[in-house]
Amino acid sequence: MSMNIGNLKANEQGTPVGRIVTLGFNAVVALRGVVSNNERAPVFDVMGLSADRRTWVKIGALWEYSASGTGESFYSGRLDDPSLAAPLDIAVFKQEDESFNVSWRRPQRKREMPAASGDGALPPMPPAEPEGDQVVDPAAGGDGLGDSTAPAPKTPARGKQKEFEPA
Repeated sequence: MSMNIGNLKANEQGTPVGRIVTLGFNAVVALRGVVSNNERAPVFDVMGLSADRRTWVKIGALWEYSASGTGESFYSGRLDDPSLAAPLDIAVFKQEDESFNVSWRRPQRKREMPAASGDGALPPMPPAEPEGDQVVDPAAGGDGLGDSTAPAPKTPARGKQKEFEPA
């Protein structure tokens, strides 16, 4: 689900200007065309009006894409500013009246790692192999760490032990 968070309309100079508003972000923004011979350059810089309303500050960029299903052209990019807790990914869609709608959609979580076998189960873990001529005897109560010259761990400050509860 995407949400409309802004609308930009051309001003007297033909520059798309408007406001992007969320619960934590409220800014007047404008799209400035990028002139570049680099095919990987963005189409627009997203400019934000400074708090004193005297200067424009670059807060993002937009690249042009085409929707795979419809072939519709749209712009996608990211806004970032020290006032934001995290970057804001946006998509910008040109409307029939030549204005632009600004949309936001929460990024998709990464999918879980696929299972190694067809039935979803992971293969068994191979047993640990002893190093060199070392013999491991689980019945001897070893800690599995082998011989070490490191000092034993100290107890936490004030003699308190941290408690661990398995999930």
